[in-house]
Amino acid sequence: MNTAASFHFDSEDTRVRSAIRRLTLVNFRNYRYLRLNLNKPFVVLSGKNGSGKTNVLEAVSFLSQGRGLRSAKLSEVKTFDFLADVQQAPVFINNNGWAVSAQLDSNGEELTIGTAVESSVKEISYNETKEVERRIVHVNNQKLSSQNDLGNFLSVIWVTPQMDRIFQGGSQNRRSFLDRIVYAFDVEHAKRLSTFDNLYRQWLQVLKSGTLNNTWLDTLEEQLAGIGVAIAAARREQVIRLNTFIETNPDDIFPDAFLELDGTIEKMVAEKPAVYVEDFYRESLFNQRRSILYNDTGAGINKTDLKAVYKKKNVPANLCSTGEQKSLLLNIILAQAKSLIATKDIYPILLLDEITAHLDEVKRDAFFAKIKNLNVQSWLTSTTMFDFTNIKNDTQFFEVRDNSVFPITF
Repeated sequence: MNTAASFHFDSEDTRVRSAIRRLTLVNFRNYRYLRLNLNKPFVVLSGKNGSGKTNVLEAVSFLSQGRGLRSAKLSEVKTFDFLADVQQAPVFINNNGWAVSAQLDSNGEELTIGTAVESSVKEISYNETKEVERRIVHVNNQKLSSQNDLGNFLSVIWVTPQMDRIFQGGSQNRRSFLDRIVYAFDVEHAKRLSTFDNLYRQWLQVLKSGTLNNTWLDTLEEQLAGIGVAIAAARREQVIRLNTFIETNPDDIFPDAFLELDGTIEKMVAEKPAVYVEDFYRESLFNQRRSILYNDTGAGINKTDLKAVYKKKNVPANLCSTGEQKSLLLNIILAQAKSLIATKDIYPILLLDEITAHLDEVKRDAFFAKIKNLNVQSWLTSTTMFDFTNIKNDTQFFEVRDNSVFPITF
């Protein structure tokens, strides 16, 4: 087993404060069984497109709350059946579900974190049952009551190629991006979102049933309004926090962004007492009862958008070039990581999928230097190893091919 002392940069004074020392995958995507032992601050996975590099990063992302960097359903993650027959694995491995576990070194404390799928039989009618899957999580062999509690032990930040154009298209991806930033700082935010989504589904089901139970609808709307305003307030607080951090810590390489919230409830929270906003939200839901099934345009925290502006040019991010949008995204990610460390003493793990795309050599090397100075572990993927020449002494290289991962010397 690697020791905590093995995680260091060139200076003995700068150690990686958060790192996975051993990662184990079982029945995960194209990996029947995979174990990686790690002892460097940078982990580079190199291989052809489609070889399974991103799958490893996705596995790490499942060690935090949420549905991972692909927002995948639990049933989509399990190893393909044909691979289960051809890949060798320890005899204790079966093909009933998938699991990810890691030995984590966090601020000098050793933790074992794991997540897996548990199947159970649920009765859906008097004589009918179905098998359902749910995710379970453990820390130090103790089962947690909710996956949202993972945020108390590990923070994971990721950038994927799909996020390069996050400022284009619909608002859902930007809203999810913002919410992940929020619950890196506020674990309860994830629980609030989960509760809100569950209540909102119940509310829609009652409306779709055609039998309006006004008492039950009133109760749901009361709860939705209270939780919704709390979500809006947390989003607003986080945007203010990031804008303040970016303003007081301008970047010398990447263009500084200014973030704005475009949402009725969020704007009202900034101007009105919470009780007033809750009353407004509840009345809005009441007024939507007849129209929501046909015209989903009402005010609510599930309609909020996150806007970004290139500060120096005063240009909305969606009108910037592809390279500028990537740079703005990295500015926000760096601000999030630095702010987490400075204000919460939380050292996140970074997952950077094909991160060098749209970055010239100067920005690429500057970015590597910046994340090295964060003293965190960073996982990177690429089709070539040559982008990482300047950090090779701090990097553990792996080649991904044939549904396996092989350590290599570069």
